[in-house]
Order: sequence, then structure tokens, then C-alpha cells
Amino acid sequence: MNIRIAIADDHQMVINGIYTMLGDYPKISIIAAYGTGEALLKGLEEETPDVLLLDIQLPDKTGDKLAPVITRTYPEIRILTLTNFDSAFYARNMLYHGALGYLLKSTDRETLIEAIETVYNNKEYIEPAMRHQVAEKNLKMSRAQVQFPTISAREKEILQLLSDGYTTQKIMDTLYLSATTIDNYRSNLLIKFGAANTVALVKKAVQLGIVE
Repeated sequence: MNIRIAIADDHQMVINGIYTMLGDYPKISIIAAYGTGEALLKGLEEETPDVLLLDIQLPDKTGDKLAPVITRTYPEIRILTLTNFDSAFYARNMLYHGALGYLLKSTDRETLIEAIETVYNNKEYIEPAMRHQVAEKNLKMSRAQVQFPTISAREKEILQLLSDGYTTQKIMDTLYLSATTIDNYRSNLLIKFGAANTVALVKKAVQLGIVE
């Protein structure tokens, strides 16, 4: 068995680390590495891996936007999310959009290999420390029976601050954003969640398990 993998991550240190971790493992070979979503999509036209290690935040595209495009165009590729986001929300979001696995960048070599081999065999793999969290979020989703919106990391951050009762001024002071920018984010969130006001927005986000 030789599993051919590609890496999509904009941090060269992460890519180098993966090469180091897997370089002497005979069952896995790294065929390509990409720093942007555009480069990834272009590269896949030339050569497709068995497993794609996909970061959530690339400079030009997010993982939840790339995953459905890739799985639709190249159904043979198994996507393993590799990220710093220790969040059941992001895990469920990536799985919902086509990823087969979710792993943190802090993982060790043995777990990385296990995750790659698991998704290669078309089985779901979730970061061991997060499995209980993801199961709980899935249960909340089933009970809420509402659409799961796609939001960016910044929108998630602002949503959490709204849930914590932060005023616009306090969010401005915390994130160094203008009032207009924050209002734009809030308006987008209201549309995405189908909420009439901030109170309804936070309530839906809590039901979905996106914020505490």
C-alpha cells in the first residue's frame, strides 16, 4: 500500500513538519504541497492524491468552500482537515462540507499516520480529544433541526463576543475593528442565521452549539 497525499497549507513550517514526520514512512508519499486554494485547484487538474491534508484558513479560500468543490470534482480524493482550530463547530462544519477527517496540527506522528490511513479507507476520523465534543454538537444539531450556516473565523469570533454580551464599542476595543465593520459582520450573521435581531441570532447560535 502506498498512500499518495497532498498538503494545502500556507505555512511552510507546517509543510516541512509533515515532510519530516512522514518522510521515512514507507506506506505514505507526499506528491505535492500548495499554499493557496487557487494553487491547490490548479494542481489537482494535473495530479490527484489519495488523501488531501487541507487547512481551514488559506489566504484566498476557506476549507469549507474548497471541500465541496473538490469532493464533487474529484470524488476519489479523501479530505483530512488539518488545523489549529480546536473547535467542534469547525469540525462538524468541515465534515458537513465533505471532509472525511478532522485533525489538529499539534498531533503526533502516530496519530497523523492513523488518521491518513483511516480516511484513505473511506472511514471517518476525528481528533481523539474532540470526539466527545463533536458528538455533543451533532446531538444539538439534531435537536435544533435548523440549517447549519457557513461562517468565517472572524464571524465566529464576533458571534462569540455577542454571546458574551459585548457591546459594539467593546468589540471594537477587543478586535480593533471599526463600528461599520462590526455592523457589517453582524448584518451578515443575521442573514446567514435567518435571525431578526442579535438576541435571536445568539439564541440560534447556542442551539447549534456554535457558541457557549
